[in-house]
Amino acid sequence: MAKGPRYRVPYRRRREKKTDYAARRVLATADRPRVVVRVSGKNILVQVVRSAIEGDYVVAQTSSKELKKSYGWVASGKNVPAAYLLGLLAGKKAKAAGVEHAILDMGLKRATAGNKVFAVVKGALDAGLDVPCDSDIIPPPERINGSVIAEYAEQMEDPLEYETRFSVYLRRGLRPEAIQGHFEEVKARIEENKIE
Repeated sequence: MAKGPRYRVPYRRRREKKTDYAARRVLATADRPRVVVRVSGKNILVQVVRSAIEGDYVVAQTSSKELKKSYGWVASGKNVPAAYLLGLLAGKKAKAAGVEHAILDMGLKRATAGNKVFAVVKGALDAGLDVPCDSDIIPPPERINGSVIAEYAEQMEDPLEYETRFSVYLRRGLRPEAIQGHFEEVKARIEENKIE
């Protein structure tokens, strides 16, 4: 470890690669709430957060667990269709709470085209929440509705690899080839649900 009178130890959360304090300062001092997207091993968490001097206040929140429990989503909780549906749900909740405009907070995640984070943004945009984002970086519609997953499943020839790759889908009673229909059903449930 470096030593000397001018050496400064970085903050603990920066050393653990959890917080970028320079980016957080810019986002926390903005006049708009933040759409915070965090992707874990099995789930996606989406929050609309308003910053204040005394701390952050969560205005709206949703996760893959709520999508499964309340809306019947049985596919993977961290794929691109699930991310879109979570963005749609979080956007509806934020609109019901009076939030019209927000900015994206990706944390330490890299901005790559077609990322799950931008599928969340597309869902929030479709819900009517204004989140500035370039249209080139949003995933294409065939990735959002799951048709890419269905095509991949249809092309697989080895049944053992098919069962291994889609074990979560099959265990929950969903054939991966039918994910588009399931996506549309869950999307319709979210859109018809009145959130207050």
